[in-house]
Amino acid sequence: MRGEIAERYFKEGHNCAESVALAFSDLTPLPGETLRQAVLPLGAGVGRLRGICGAVSGVAVCVGLIFPEKSKSELYALVQEVARGVEAEFGSVVCRELLEGAGVKASASPQAEERTHAFYAGRPCAAIVRRAAELFEAVLIRHGKA
Repeated sequence: MRGEIAERYFKEGHNCAESVALAFSDLTPLPGETLRQAVLPLGAGVGRLRGICGAVSGVAVCVGLIFPEKSKSELYALVQEVARGVEAEFGSVVCRELLEGAGVKASASPQAEERTHAFYAGRPCAAIVRRAAELFEAVLIRHGKA
């Protein structure tokens, strides 16, 4: 369910980090718009630098907000669980590698690209956003947080 929500946010024009975080915003102590603004710079591999996938970064922020009772090591383990699932399915958690693996030139220009049909058609991002949200939802269910 939350995977579908995250994918819908992405297809509405939100970046990968925003899309995942917004799908779980009701479980965080932050207002949705505050959460969205906080994670917005994490999109496209953090500031469009094409590093760690924004969907994974969005999950990481939500992990910290939804599990305040957990230790640092426990939080890391939850993030790594989701990241490993994304990596197992898509081959990486690095934005540049994910895009280039799909045949997309991964520019690190700070200029956001226009969201067109071609933009969505050539990228694995919607599927990654959806899967990261599904994996995180499974974590939440297992921990009684969903």
